[in-house]
Amino acid sequence: MSIDGPLIYREHGSTWWPVLWGPAFAAVGALVEQLTPGPQHVWMWTVVGVALALGAFAWVRGRRKVCTVQLTPEWLVLGQEYLAVSRVEHATDVGAPVGARVLGGGWTVPKGTHEVPLRLEDDEVVLAWARDPEALVEELTALITPVDGSGSTRS
Repeated sequence: MSIDGPLIYREHGSTWWPVLWGPAFAAVGALVEQLTPGPQHVWMWTVVGVALALGAFAWVRGRRKVCTVQLTPEWLVLGQEYLAVSRVEHATDVGAPVGARVLGGGWTVPKGTHEVPLRLEDDEVVLAWARDPEALVEELTALITPVDGSGSTRS
């Protein structure tokens, strides 16, 4: 499924910086080994750097796939779960009951994110999540509370 419309809000699950950490550590190790007496293992440091970069690449790619938040006028996408914005009744002043379903398919909100309780049209409360929950709530509230010609709002 693809999202239509302009992207209003987006949080990536991770940046690509962690891919560089392993090669940087390996380069420091190789440099220290070059500055000290004894055998040199440049080939092994290269293998270590590449192995750490590949592991970090897999981790970052997975995190970007399952922990990305996107909001368009039509959809709120959390990881690989799509929620129609038209189903959201309230994004503010919603309590998070124990056992509320977490959007995105996990048992809990991803590490490094905060809960954003949402009340849906069928009175179900679900937990969205974001690193910057205030920004997500602000953008989502602007979408679900349009003012019509009579001056009334949806929520």
